[in-house]
Amino acid sequence: MVYIFLLAASSLSLILYMYIEAHRNRVRLDTVKIDKLPGAFKNFKIFFISDIHRRTVTKNLLEKAGKADIVIIGGDLTEKGVPMARVEDNIKMLSKIGPVYFVWGNNDYDVDVTLLMNAITNNGAIILDNTSISIKRNYDVLDITGINDLSFGKDRLEDAVLNCRSSCRILISHNPDISKKIKQEHQIRIVLSGHTHGGQIRLGPLGIAKRGGWYDEGYFKLLVSNGFGATHLPLRLGAPSEAHLITLG
Repeated sequence: MVYIFLLAASSLSLILYMYIEAHRNRVRLDTVKIDKLPGAFKNFKIFFISDIHRRTVTKNLLEKAGKADIVIIGGDLTEKGVPMARVEDNIKMLSKIGPVYFVWGNNDYDVDVTLLMNAITNNGAIILDNTSISIKRNYDVLDITGINDLSFGKDRLEDAVLNCRSSCRILISHNPDISKKIKQEHQIRIVLSGHTHGGQIRLGPLGIAKRGGWYDEGYFKLLVSNGFGATHLPLRLGAPSEAHLITLG
């Protein structure tokens, strides 16, 4: 009987811990040195958040993030069953950090796309759908490029980089598998992605998907974020929820 009680208590404790890990307001602070970075963009700050799913962006997260030059939502802003009012509130909260940009993730297509587009654009965010923006500082330019989701074959990398103006390009892709399509001539220096949730539930090195973190891919660096929310079950183990404040160096 004692053993059953201990087992039950241990199981409940583990579930509680996994629930807490899935609801952290954790902001990773990363300084990334990249080739060809224009001088005016040294210390440029990017707040990156992906896979929000059902979660609510709170003041606690904003306090940890502080201010950034831009905010990037790396896909899966929502999923089926999430009230559109919550999506709008999340965008409004994130806009307090900096101007907001968005790329599509696979779960964003689980909802009415027209309603989602309106929620995004009506709240001042800009959708990067196989397109890029050129940010100017003094005489320097930095290109931010966003592609649609790979899961449905909507990605058009060549179109996305077509109008880039600099040799320093940051690519936003919900799915990190875009790294297999990048060529050196695309002049991409950083890729920011999510989608895998870091495996969401890991046993040490074992997980069902790519571990979150930074990867050196030779001529570019790849970030795979654990993501802010969770899918299916609101539980995490070995891959806590996270957002990122990235400083370019």
